[in-house]
Amino acid sequence: MDLPSFVWLWKIAAWSMGLSLLAYLLLAVTGVLMFQMRTSRHLSFMSAFGGENQKVRDLHFIIGCCMVSLVMLLLAIGIVGTFGHFGSLGHSSHLLAGLIVVALVLVSAFSATQISARKSWARPLHIGTNIILFIGFAWVSLTGWIVVQKYLP
Repeated sequence: MDLPSFVWLWKIAAWSMGLSLLAYLLLAVTGVLMFQMRTSRHLSFMSAFGGENQKVRDLHFIIGCCMVSLVMLLLAIGIVGTFGHFGSLGHSSHLLAGLIVVALVLVSAFSATQISARKSWARPLHIGTNIILFIGFAWVSLTGWIVVQKYLP
């Protein structure tokens, strides 16, 4: 691919990664709120959210959809940028880290859609996947920083 500069692509990737991490943090906060609302009948600070679990759940779902979209955008940017710059993929462990994060995000999203009283496996899978995703995000951030150093003048 003969593109004049990949700087614009890396800027989009940097913003997408930052927003993905913000979404992950917000998902953790709303997930904890949902857990507290589910396990406790009286929480005074919940009045800020209308005290309704459905509102927090909807917000959690919307933020989750945004995070899935951002991670898929990052995957596309990584493939296009790396292939365009080097002509092939697999120049660092960042590819493996990124693919693992994409897989974890997709497993988390799928398991979230399955959470119900009849599917007792879905909630522990969702929560466990998101705990592992913390390590995945740390790994992909570290390897991404190393990769970015190759592109800087």
